[in-house]
Amino acid sequence: MTVEFTAELYSHAIAMEREAADRYAEFAGTMDEQANHAVAALFRMLASLEGRHLEELERRAGGLPLPPLDADHSWPRGEGPETPAHGQLSRAMTQRQALGIALEAEKGARAFFEQAARVAPDADTRALAEEMAAEEAHHAVLIERLLQAL
Repeated sequence: MTVEFTAELYSHAIAMEREAADRYAEFAGTMDEQANHAVAALFRMLASLEGRHLEELERRAGGLPLPPLDADHSWPRGEGPETPAHGQLSRAMTQRQALGIALEAEKGARAFFEQAARVAPDADTRALAEEMAAEEAHHAVLIERLLQAL
C-alpha cells in the first residue's frame, strides 16, 4: 500500500504542477494580448516557478511507476487545487489581483498536501507530503512578499 500511495501522491503532485504551469503561461499570453504586460510578467514568473517544481518532482519520481490520473481526476472543481480558474482573468486585472489569484492557488495546493500528510500510511510518505506542503507554503510566502512590495 505504501508504494501505491507514494506513487499516487507523486502522480497528483505532478499533475497539479503541470496544470498550474500551463495555466499561468496561458494567463501570461492572454495578459500580453491585452497589453497588460506587468501582470503577464508576473504570470510568466509563476509559470517558471511551477515548471521548475514540476521538473524536480518528475526527477524524484524517476523509477516509480505512476498511476494515470485520467481515470481518477477527482478534483472538486474539475481542476487541480493549484490551478487558477479561467474565470478569474480580466482585461483590467492589476498585479495585486493576479498575485491574489496565485496566492489562493498556492494555499489550495498546500491544503491538498497537508491532507495527504494526515492520511499517509507511513512516515516516509507523510514526510514527502509535508515537504510538498512546505514547498507550496514557500511559494505563498514569495507571493505575499510581492504583494507587500506593491
